[in-house]
Amino acid sequence: MKAASVREDFREILRLVKPGARVLDVGCGEGALLELLVKHSQVDGRGLEISPEGVSACLARGLAVVQGDADRDLDYFPARAFDYAILSQTLQAVLRPRHVLGELLRIADQAVVSLPNFGHWRVRLDLLRHGRMPVTGLLPDPWWSTPNIHLCTVRDFTAICDDLGLRIDACAALDAGKPARPMDPSRAVENWRAEAALFLLSKR
Repeated sequence: MKAASVREDFREILRLVKPGARVLDVGCGEGALLELLVKHSQVDGRGLEISPEGVSACLARGLAVVQGDADRDLDYFPARAFDYAILSQTLQAVLRPRHVLGELLRIADQAVVSLPNFGHWRVRLDLLRHGRMPVTGLLPDPWWSTPNIHLCTVRDFTAICDDLGLRIDACAALDAGKPARPMDPSRAVENWRAEAALFLLSKR
């Protein structure tokens, strides 16, 4: 994959994950991120993907991926089996986000979680102007066909981290293809500014 075509959230994850680390990519899709980590950071990478098509695409790339459901199958991984567990743009699509977050930090020392921010000003404005669920670049599907079932804001996510006893070690805002920028998620303005957010988490 050419450097220019790498998604900005993937760039930030490549920056955060230490070379040679043991990594589990949960909801890895067709394996684009996992392949980058293996090739560029020489990680010992594994993947968990719910769709048979995604698993097949990963296997065709030569990646070590198994079919499984994050809501149920993370329970079967041994504690501290990985240095990092990654959940990229997937948390909003799981049935039990609290459980999944807890499991990520049971099986790994740190978790990388990225998610769309439903508190972004364009989402708020669209809802205010049209009175309908917004459709954006990060939320492209209409409400009746979206895979996203637990949309949240940056403030919602920091609150659940507090509730679960998780520490935010780093945080970046992701905005419409611009380079990721460090952000302080406790600042109220970021709940308006960030189109999406990426968090590096650990247990307190």
